[in-house]
Amino acid sequence: MTCNASRPLRICFPIADRAREVGGSHISAMTLIQNLDRRRFDPKVILIGETGRVDWLARNAGQSPERILPDLSGNPSFLGSVRIFREAVRLLSSGNYDIVHTNEGHMHALWGSAARLCGVAHVWHHRANPDARGLRFLAPLTANQVISVSRFAAPSRSGYSAARRCTVIHSPFDLAIADTNRTDGRRRALAELALADEAMLVGFFGHFSDRKRPLKFIETIAAVRQADPEIPIHGLMFGEEHDRGLQHQMEEAIERLGLQGRVHLMGFRKRGATWLAGCDVLLVPAIDEPFGRTLIEAMLVDTPIVAAASGGNVEAIDDGRTGLLATPDDPEALARALLSLLHDPALAQSIRSNAKEHALASFGIETHVRGVEAIYDRINVARMAR
Repeated sequence: MTCNASRPLRICFPIADRAREVGGSHISAMTLIQNLDRRRFDPKVILIGETGRVDWLARNAGQSPERILPDLSGNPSFLGSVRIFREAVRLLSSGNYDIVHTNEGHMHALWGSAARLCGVAHVWHHRANPDARGLRFLAPLTANQVISVSRFAAPSRSGYSAARRCTVIHSPFDLAIADTNRTDGRRRALAELALADEAMLVGFFGHFSDRKRPLKFIETIAAVRQADPEIPIHGLMFGEEHDRGLQHQMEEAIERLGLQGRVHLMGFRKRGATWLAGCDVLLVPAIDEPFGRTLIEAMLVDTPIVAAASGGNVEAIDDGRTGLLATPDDPEALARALLSLLHDPALAQSIRSNAKEHALASFGIETHVRGVEAIYDRINVARMAR
C-alpha cells in the first residue's frame, strides 16, 4: 500500500536532546527512523535543547536534524513548555508533516496537543508505566494510535482509555550482536579488575534510578555471599546516576555489607554488548520496567538472566526456559535463583540456548519496523478517507 499517490508520508519525530543521557527510547526511535521504507515514508528528527548524544545518534541514523530552542531540554519549566508548544504549533501548522511520532514524556504532551490543534495525526509511542498520567488522561484526546512496548505498559481498558487504539510492538534489536565474542568481554573485565579466572561475574546494566533497583542488586550479591561464602562472585554495575544521591547510597551499601572488592561501579561504557557478553549472569532487579532492552540483548549474547517477576520482565522471560524470575524486591529470592544458575552449568546452558533462539526469532529490526509502518498505513487510510 502506498501512503500517498504523489509523495511519501512525512513523519516528525520531536526528541529532547541531552548532553549525557541516552536511553532505550532514543536507540529504538533512531533504529526505526534508519530502517523506514523511504519510498513510502519521509522521517524528520526535530531536536529540542543543546547538542548532546541524541544528535550523534540521529546523524548516525542518516538524519540532519533540525534544532529548535537550544536553551531547553529535559524537563522544562512551565514557561519553557509554553515555548516548546508554540514552536510545535509553528512547525506543524506549516503543512510539512502528516504524522507526529512522540517517544517520551513531555514530547507526548506538548507535541501531541499541538498535533491535535493543527490537524496532524499523532502516534504516541509508550515506553513507560501504564499508570502514567499522560497515557491515562491525554492520550485518549490526542493520539490517533498508541504503540506500547509491552502488554504491561499498554493502557488499561476502561470507559475513558486509548486501549482500543493501542498496538503492542516490541522494541527493535540488532540481531548482529549475537556474534559478540564472550571470551573477549570476560577477558577485559577480569584484566581491568585484576580478578582470577574462576571469578563469577554478575552484571547490572542501566542507569542508577530507584525503578532499576541498584540497591537490591547490591543486597542480592550480599545474600549470595551469605548463602555460599566460598563462591567467587563479583557484581559489575554498568551505568550512571539518574536519581540524585543514589550512587552515594550505593557506595554506602557496598561498604556496610562488606562488599568492597566484590561490587564494582564500572560507569558508562561503550560497546555494551561486549561487556554484557563477558558476564556469567545478568541480574535485573528492576520493577515495573515496561520492556528492558538489556534483557533481550543478554539473550542474544548468550548471557543467562535472573530478573524480578515484575512489569515487562514477565513478558520477556519464560521462567525456567529463557531465564529465571524471582520475587520482586526480595534479595534472598533473587540470590537463590542466581545461585541455581551459577551452580548448575547445564541449566545455564539450556537457558542460553532457548533464550537466544527466542530472541533471534522474535525481536529483529524488520519485525518492529514493519509493525510501525502498518500503523502509519492505517492512519493514512483514515486520512485519505476523510
